[in-house]
Amino acid sequence: MDTFVYEIDGKLYINLTNRCSNDCEFCVRNGKDSYYGNKLWLSKEPTAEEVLALIPDFGYSEVVFCGFGEPTFKMKEVSAIGKELKKRGFFVRINTNGQGNLINGRDITEELVAAVDKVNVSLNAGDRDKYYEICRPVFGEDAFDAILDFASLCKDRGIITEFSIVDVLSEKDKEKCEEIAERLGIRLRIRKYIQDS
Repeated sequence: MDTFVYEIDGKLYINLTNRCSNDCEFCVRNGKDSYYGNKLWLSKEPTAEEVLALIPDFGYSEVVFCGFGEPTFKMKEVSAIGKELKKRGFFVRINTNGQGNLINGRDITEELVAAVDKVNVSLNAGDRDKYYEICRPVFGEDAFDAILDFASLCKDRGIITEFSIVDVLSEKDKEKCEEIAERLGIRLRIRKYIQDS
């Protein structure tokens, strides 16, 4: 049975797709079937209605679009689900690789304003070359600049926006990421690299 929603640490997570525009060498899904006991590989992608039917009206501090794929591949569903959850009073976050505008061929940040309260953008490298090397985006070396533009647009539209990196980056790369975040006025969060769930 497909897992469309799952819980970790009092937060509810939504798993919309397994598609991703990156093939990151450090991705948690590499060689794994599950994440903290939740089997996140999907046989089919859910509709907004299927997801909403699984979400109770209370009991979670936050609902997060985050699964084994890049949620902005499913912007129609993100928009519909997020709007409904915000109406119900939930705090809604999306974890993204920041390539949503490239994936959709348009600026999706205005839609995100109505659907989410917070955007977490995985930065994961301090420059274009390093990002291309470790994240292997289908959009090539242009992906890195697009990520920075996306995060800036989200911030300018009033969405709470942060970058995140994994703690296995070199000190030099961490410093470069810190410089980017400071220049753009976006908070940087360093998260623990999960080797095995």
